[in-house]
Order: sequence, then C-alpha cells, then structure tokens
Amino acid sequence: MRAYRKNTLELPDKDDQADALALACYGFDHLNSDRKFVQIREPIVVKIRELVLRLAHLNRCQSPIVNRLRQDLAWQFPEMAKVRFTQNSLALRWLGGSTESKKYEKLLLNSVGLGISSTVVYHAERLIHLHQEEIEIEDKLTFLMTDSRFDVYRQVFDRFGFGDRIQGMILSQIYPLENYLTDEGKPLTIYRRGRNSGNITKRYLSRRRFEKALGIAPTGDSSGDKESKKIIGGSDLCRIALWQWIFVRIEVKRNRPKNEIGQSLGEICDREKATGKPIRLVRMRIAAKAVRLLFKELVKAKNS
Repeated sequence: MRAYRKNTLELPDKDDQADALALACYGFDHLNSDRKFVQIREPIVVKIRELVLRLAHLNRCQSPIVNRLRQDLAWQFPEMAKVRFTQNSLALRWLGGSTESKKYEKLLLNSVGLGISSTVVYHAERLIHLHQEEIEIEDKLTFLMTDSRFDVYRQVFDRFGFGDRIQGMILSQIYPLENYLTDEGKPLTIYRRGRNSGNITKRYLSRRRFEKALGIAPTGDSSGDKESKKIIGGSDLCRIALWQWIFVRIEVKRNRPKNEIGQSLGEICDREKATGKPIRLVRMRIAAKAVRLLFKELVKAKNS
C-alpha cells in the first residue's frame, strides 16, 4: 500500500508592524468621517427606546392571556367570548371583579355557558395589571416626547397620523436626523455606473440609510443565476408598527390623514389593491413609499 505525505502550508509569522500600518491607513481614510464610531444615542432617546421596548414586551405578554381567556369564555360564557378587552374596558373590569355591571350580570344569568370559573377571573386580573403598567409607560413616553428637541419631528409625524407609540419607535431609531445628512444639512447622493446597464445612476445614500434604520430597505441576495431581495436588518418593531399603521390609517378610507400625504398614500393603496396583487406586497410598497416621503418631509422641515 502506497503512503502519501500530506501537504502542509506554512503560514508566515505574524507581523505586528504590518497590522499597525494597515490600521493606521484605515483610520486616516476615516479621520474626517462622522460614522467612524458606533452611534451614541442621547440619554433621552435611550430612555424613549427603553419605554418603547417595554411596551412591545407587554404587548407580547397580553396576546397569550387574551387567547386563553377567549378559549375559556367560549364554553363558560360564550356571549362574551368576542368582546374586545381594551384598556379600561368595562367587560374586563367586570370579569376581574373590580367593578359591577348589570348588563353583563343579566347576560350571565341567561347564558348558555357553564358559568365563569376562577381561571377567567385570574386572567382578567392579569390583563388589568398589564394595562395599568402600559398606561404608566405611555404617560412617561408622552412626557419625554414633549421635549422641544422633538418639536419638528412630531409636527411631521402628526401629518402622517402616527400615534405616540410609533412616534417613539421612529424617534428612537432616527434621531438626530443629522446623522443621515451632510455637514450642510443636505441628503448625501452619489453618481455611480450601473453594474448591468453601464449607465450612470443616482444613488440616494442618506435616504437609503434612513430606510434601512426603519427596517424597510430591501437587500439583494444573489446565488448563482438566482437573484432575490429580502428585508435584512433595521428595526423589526418599526417595520411591524408601520404595517399596522397602514392597516389602520391608510387602508381604511375614513381614517386617512386629511392632507396630501393621506391622499397620496391612499391612492397608491387603492390602485395597488385593485390590481389583485398580494396584500403583503401592497403593504410593503406603501410602507416603502411612506418612509421615503417621511424622510423628504423631515429634511424639508429641518431646513426650513
């Protein structure tokens, strides 16, 4: 049996001087760059971000409790199984035993269910406590956003019909807007030759970074002959909040902001849905259009 000697590759000794030179050249190229360090948020923005994340956590905690409560009510008190358990709702407070209601007591007497058990009362109490904590956090969030540094941002947000929660989410991601602009306060754009067409195209770098921060910008993914685009990076909370905002404020005609922003996004929504395209694709396109419009309006407001 023939024996083969395994080829080995001997690596050169580590050269610290070469590494130091490479780091020095890299640092020199980025010496005057505003993005050479990790972003450091201001303390008030850090606090807003913390409150927003707490609200998202409480929202996730409520979903399984509400689902379990409805399942129990389906056979214990089916007439109440589809009632909305919102903050300070009479139905929830009555189930938790913190208030009385002749309406629900009469329904319970004539119910076809088997009667309310202690588990339903416990679930209702848990939801009430979660709602109380939610209200306290929302009050703190609203107070923090009254800071004068956010006035320009909130004026633009109000035109889009954003609520306090989504305003806090977006602020925690994009404040200050100057991080996305040049020293002159203008959006950064470059001209580059297209890879496939060979034509000179305009690249909106500032807007692209803004979209990326809010979790809207798609990223290309190529493998062999297959090319695709998918959302990678950015804030998942902002992306979900924007989808919910579209579902509530844009798709419902009576809820659209009564201005050119609501009219423009509403027309796009109606036109896209009329073509029969998948609703996920329609909402994604509206979200992309809304974020681009938001960046344009914020830049205009900051420079006015």
